[in-house]
Amino acid sequence: MELKIIQTKKEHQAYLDWLDEMFDKKVKPHTPEGDKVEVALLLVKQYEDEHYPIPMPDPIDAIKIKMQELGLKNKDLVGKVGTKGYVSALLNKRKPLTLELAKLFHRELSIPSDVLLS
Repeated sequence: MELKIIQTKKEHQAYLDWLDEMFDKKVKPHTPEGDKVEVALLLVKQYEDEHYPIPMPDPIDAIKIKMQELGLKNKDLVGKVGTKGYVSALLNKRKPLTLELAKLFHRELSIPSDVLLS
């Protein structure tokens, strides 16, 4: 396969099919064929990033998901974030997520800052 910038859906599908073949052949990295696969993957990623962007999640939804993953309850945020009522209002989107709170959630829950500030 000749590698070039992907312009159309048809070319995109051709790259995906070719990559499937290469994965089935179990092409080894750091070989000429492996290097070609690596470049093809970058080209596919570039095309998909441009044509199929993934929207950022809602910051409050991201906080709720992270809390669920960590087994945290609303009451665990009381004191760090504010009162029980304020925590509830924040998580129900009745209060805004301030920059100070975004920093706190980034630090305490390891949520990427770009998600919290989106």
